[in-house]
Amino acid sequence: MKKYRIALSIAGSDPSGGAGIQADLKTFSACGCYGATAIVAVVDENTVGVTGVHPVPVSFVTGQIKSVLDDIGADAIKIGMLHSSELIVAVRDTLSKYKIRNIVFDPVMVATSGDKLLQDEAITTLKNELIPFVRVITPNIPEAEILLGKKIATQEDLPLVVKSLSVGGTVSVLLKAGHLSNEELTDVFYNAETDEIIKLSSKRVHTKNTHGTGCTFSSAITAFLAHDKPLNESIRLAKEYINQTIVTGAAYEIGKGHGPVHHFFNFWE
Repeated sequence: MKKYRIALSIAGSDPSGGAGIQADLKTFSACGCYGATAIVAVVDENTVGVTGVHPVPVSFVTGQIKSVLDDIGADAIKIGMLHSSELIVAVRDTLSKYKIRNIVFDPVMVATSGDKLLQDEAITTLKNELIPFVRVITPNIPEAEILLGKKIATQEDLPLVVKSLSVGGTVSVLLKAGHLSNEELTDVFYNAETDEIIKLSSKRVHTKNTHGTGCTFSSAITAFLAHDKPLNESIRLAKEYINQTIVTGAAYEIGKGHGPVHHFFNFWE
């Protein structure tokens, strides 16, 4: 009997379909995984901005996680927006009962539109309780600045930043460079398991369709880890995937603000 590779997303929903749970499921499918979800919040948003966030009760979130893992399991897990300290600790404690190594955390704090998605008091909890628990974190520049408590000025700063974020060399860090102004974007990955730094470059695509890029990138990493790809290869494959979704998605127009990427560029255009 055949078995699916299963990826679980623990994140908020996006009714416009470009980010959050919806982007994660599209990415898992495009990258050959069966996607499962635990929804932490129902977000009222579109391509223009976030209007509101309605949290799901913490016990109901952990119940969803247990229902998925006790029944179908997961080869890899992606964690997205966790809006409160209580939720962060509960998710960590629940996952600690399962022996799943491939956990990717995208520390979502600010939406593409600039809207804040994380409570201030949760940042310390996130840094102390969840980040040391996971295998990979995937911050962008603004998120890394919040975690570090200082500004990141240039591309040359990134190799030092990823090591600073690695919890003493125990957590691998992918730092996304899209918020810098360079025409060539170089994401920097620190593999804490091999103590090596890898640079992943691509040309900047001038497009407003960047809604959900962070969710999509981290979900692609999760999917390739679910397929038992080595960590460095999973990062490289995910970089290739996200780049193609942006390049292809630039030709489309959806919504009045930041449109989505094209998750299924391999299947239709």
